[in-house]
Amino acid sequence: MYYVTMTDRFMSDWGPAKNLTNKLIFLCDSYEQAEIVSNNARNRSDQKNVNICSCSPRYYRKSKTDYVLGSYYVQVKTKEEYPNWYTPGFFKSGYWQK
Repeated sequence: MYYVTMTDRFMSDWGPAKNLTNKLIFLCDSYEQAEIVSNNARNRSDQKNVNICSCSPRYYRKSKTDYVLGSYYVQVKTKEEYPNWYTPGFFKSGYWQK
């Protein structure tokens, strides 16, 4: 299992993440899949601090719902829920905004 973590600048300090930093964690089955998600995140201006790790992040909790942990609003995402993030080059060159 690999984890791709990032800070979602757009959703931070807004809605359920009011006064919090919105952290996304994408669960990946392989390093290759994690690289795809990571590259897609880097092609979006609203994502920063993108990292791939093989150990679960300290703020990761197995949860079917979003949760608050300290100063973070955490969302855990999967390929089944967000397949576009796992598609190579999906967010490249603004393709996703069409």
